[in-house]
Amino acid sequence: MQAQRIEMLQRMPIFGALSPSALEFLLAQTRLREVRAREFFFRQGEPACSMYVLETGEVSVRKSWRDRDFKLRTLGPGDCFGEMALMDLADRSASVRADADCVAIELSPDDLLRLYEHDVEQFALVQMNIGREVCRRLRVTDELLFQAMVGELPSSVDTVFQSL
Repeated sequence: MQAQRIEMLQRMPIFGALSPSALEFLLAQTRLREVRAREFFFRQGEPACSMYVLETGEVSVRKSWRDRDFKLRTLGPGDCFGEMALMDLADRSASVRADADCVAIELSPDDLLRLYEHDVEQFALVQMNIGREVCRRLRVTDELLFQAMVGELPSSVDTVFQSL
């Protein structure tokens, strides 16, 4: 199972270029989190304390506004969410709800600190990769904002994510 987790992480942008030994070290620090369908990994406004890598199941990223709940996107195995918690100290900007029973790898800032103490170069790669992923998502948001301003929103946010 560990080898499959390492392979999955190596395919993800956040863990790209990390050595198998660094990923093995990191996985030894992390926990698995099981969340049943219709329950939440976290809710918008809660303190942010970790990110997740979805191993099984499906989740929806949701945002509340004026007492209404909006689905932003759907994520599946191999996707990650909550990574801003590893970079800033702000509360959760959205909610993530399990649409099916899920298992996810939970990664905290303390886990990254241990990687830093173990191998600063591999830690730096993770930080750069998280920064790139957050920037990619910012580009998507900028594109959506622009399209909204000119009145040409796509039928799906996922379409914009796939195009970048």
